Amino acid sequence: MKASVKYVPLDREFLEILYEKRDGSAWITINRPEIMNILTYDLVLELTAAFEDVERDQTIGVCVLTAAGERVFNAGGDIDMMNALDHVTGQVWNNALMKMSTIMRNMRVPIILAANGYCIGGGNELNIFCDMTIAAEHAKFGQAGPKVGACPVWGATQMLPRIVGEKKAREMIMMCNIYTAQEALEMGLVNKVVPYADLYTETQKWCDTILDRSPQSIRIAKVSLNFESDMMYPSLMAGSVYLSYIWGSDQVHEGFNAFKEKRKPNWRQFRKNAE
Repeated sequence: MKASVKYVPLDREFLEILYEKRDGSAWITINRPEIMNILTYDLVLELTAAFEDVERDQTIGVCVLTAAGERVFNAGGDIDMMNALDHVTGQVWNNALMKMSTIMRNMRVPIILAANGYCIGGGNELNIFCDMTIAAEHAKFGQAGPKVGACPVWGATQMLPRIVGEKKAREMIMMCNIYTAQEALEMGLVNKVVPYADLYTETQKWCDTILDRSPQSIRIAKVSLNFESDMMYPSLMAGSVYLSYIWGSDQVHEGFNAFKEKRKPNWRQFRKNAE
């Protein structure tokens, strides 16, 4: 008797996301606008489950990632949670992020990000892991790691130089500047900028176009386009280990506490004069 693998529909209730399928496309919406759609541990697990379901369902030809609300797509990681991490629990968090992004990169269908607002820190790294991005005019993009004592080694340090160039990537990561949607378009960080009122209509048009293309050709193209950057997987794994030693450090506590207290962090205290 021949063995067969059948698709079993996802049977679970989501609390952090909305997940629906529309005639060949899957739409995943981060649904925590009251906390700026930040990356919590539960959210990462739910996104991973949804992406895995998209990968298994052969009726799906394209995936859309977006968020609820008109202001923020994703403002990065959960500050309170990350401030409580140590070397051990930090690695658990890093591993969860790595699993999710690896699935996103390896999915047989393209992921389109419909950026409805700010994509900052981990939110911009989600943008990087998506295949294409359509941004609302008011959306903004940037990294915030060194501003709060962290470092975007989940994907930004590896992928941004390939997307925007070495010099601009260093500027984005080291200076933590924020860029408009138009600036992001000009540097190649997004594909198209539209008025917010047109964001989801335009995204649906892109979905329809992809669904009218050969699925095996799309799959081969994604694998081939990823070939060179996939070779950076060891750097992503190393980054995960590096990051585990940031969690629980004096500098990360200073950065996160300053953010919560709405004050400027004192980074100069960590630069000692030579004796």
